[in-house]
Amino acid sequence: MTATDWLDLTQSWIDGVMFGTTYALIGIGFTLIFGVMHKINLAYAAASIGAAYLSLLVIELVPTPLVYLFSAFAGGLLGALIYFVCFRFIPIKSPLATLMSTVGMLLVIEELMSHLTQGMPQNYPAMLTDIGLEIGDLYIRGDLMFVFALGTIAMVLLNLLLKRTRLGLATRAVAQQPVAAQLCGMGIDKTNASTFIIAGFLGGTAGAMVGAAIGVLSPLVAMPITVKGLVVTVIGGLGSIPGAIIAGLLVGGFENIFQYWRGVTERDIYVMLLLFVFLVFRPNGLFAPPGGRD
Repeated sequence: MTATDWLDLTQSWIDGVMFGTTYALIGIGFTLIFGVMHKINLAYAAASIGAAYLSLLVIELVPTPLVYLFSAFAGGLLGALIYFVCFRFIPIKSPLATLMSTVGMLLVIEELMSHLTQGMPQNYPAMLTDIGLEIGDLYIRGDLMFVFALGTIAMVLLNLLLKRTRLGLATRAVAQQPVAAQLCGMGIDKTNASTFIIAGFLGGTAGAMVGAAIGVLSPLVAMPITVKGLVVTVIGGLGSIPGAIIAGLLVGGFENIFQYWRGVTERDIYVMLLLFVFLVFRPNGLFAPPGGRD
């Protein structure tokens, strides 16, 4: 490889890792819900993009930073809605029923986004698009730096919430020993709903980050983001938040490298091959918690 090839490869890796914070947040959302309820919410990523769409309602009324904040709150509301529709009143011993209900919710959200926008991409506001950081021959885009910083802040706040608050204590207790947590006076349903709302906040933030990095929102984004989020969750280790963070950055970086080598049409194929490699050689993921719990 020539020096130019190495430079392009490094540039692709840096851009991919910075965008990978969006995958990390989606993976954390899947991980939170799975860790507490031991169930997969397949509508999660679609709701995240839906929250970003809802934030377009205030795009002309508030400054751009508040648009992202509105997206996060919209994600929390959608998370609560999904919990009450798809989980709250379905027997806990029917995992297939909850799984299929989230599949139905995913399709409903996708159809709503398509019909309300006539399937046309919608412009999304971005930050720091006119600045960048030059490091030698490398150039780091300002919008990607903003996305990376926003994702990092969201992860830090989540860690503080889980480690330093009563809600975080209840969430970890229910995830580890739900019966014991209930005997200690912790409400299982309340904690589950709170977990969906917290995950929704992260999802809404991730949806806004996707829009900010790409510059547009499209209903076609929901399914790829869902797949990448599940890939990140599996590679990181089911139930491991640190694993989801590391896996999200890795998937983002490798995705961009695959795109550089093979083009955008084959990019996702190699991401799935990366998943298969982990399933064969490290099926429990990078940071599988003891006993499958965090």
